[in-house]
Amino acid sequence: NSKLRHVEKDVLIPQIMRDRAKELCSDKVQAFTKCCQETGFLMVVKCRQENAALKDCLVGYYTDPSFYEECKAEYLKQREEYRATGIKKKRQKLPSN
Repeated sequence: NSKLRHVEKDVLIPQIMRDRAKELCSDKVQAFTKCCQETGFLMVVKCRQENAALKDCLVGYYTDPSFYEECKAEYLKQREEYRATGIKKKRQKLPSN
């Protein structure tokens, strides 16, 4: 049964998309984080280039229909496993800095 509820379409699948996009854009996330840590209060002005690169990368994934379908398939697989076993598996995340 691949019919999706409202919360699955609007919350759970986008959460998977955000997590995966952050992993795929990890080099830009690290560059932006490093810039912010080095500049302190002036990060709004000094890190514009890194912020723009990060936004472009993330928005590129968020607006890609094939990426949405990949994440939807991943969610459906997780949901199927949960319904079969009753055990929820957490996605492994990359360690954050």
